[in-house]
Amino acid sequence: MQKQTVRQQARLRARHARANVRQEQAKRERRLARWGETVAMALAERDAVASDCEQRAGRALRSLIQQEGLNAKEALAWCGDDSLTGREVYRLIRAVADEDAGGAAGDESQSDDARVAAPDSVGPAENMPG
Repeated sequence: MQKQTVRQQARLRARHARANVRQEQAKRERRLARWGETVAMALAERDAVASDCEQRAGRALRSLIQQEGLNAKEALAWCGDDSLTGREVYRLIRAVADEDAGGAAGDESQSDDARVAAPDSVGPAENMPG
């Protein structure tokens, strides 16, 4: 009988140990999930801010080229940023044109000028400085 009691107690201790391990694992998984969500939210916020900044830059570049009549090289000179390349200018303007075209379908209040694609003066990057 004594042997049976010892075995029962050993099983009970083992169950308690497994339960404690499962609790610790569950706590760790919750911590990991929170950290993962924090990273995902921070990156989403960063992407939203970067997208907004790029949209503003693209609109300003488009204005320099279309409204002020500058070519891409002249627009780059006015930007004063040596890291901005002709390819980047084209990408920024193209992103604005693509967004305006996508958002213009249901928005008739936008002028036709806002829907124009990137100007011809912003061509291949090999023709531009940077």
